[in-house]
Amino acid sequence: MVTEEMVGLIGNFGFPVAVSIYLLVRLEGKLETLTESIHSLSEVLIRNR
Repeated sequence: MVTEEMVGLIGNFGFPVAVSIYLLVRLEGKLETLTESIHSLSEVLIRNR
C-alpha cells in the first residue's frame, strides 16, 4: 500500500515539479541579463545627471 501511494505522489507531483525546475533554469539566464541591463541603465542615468 505504501508503494502505491508513493507512485501516486510521484505521478501527481513529479511532472509539475519537473516543469517548474525547467522553467526556473530557463528563466534564470534571462533574469540575469535583465538585471545587468537595469544596472547599466542606472549607471548611464547617474552619469547623465
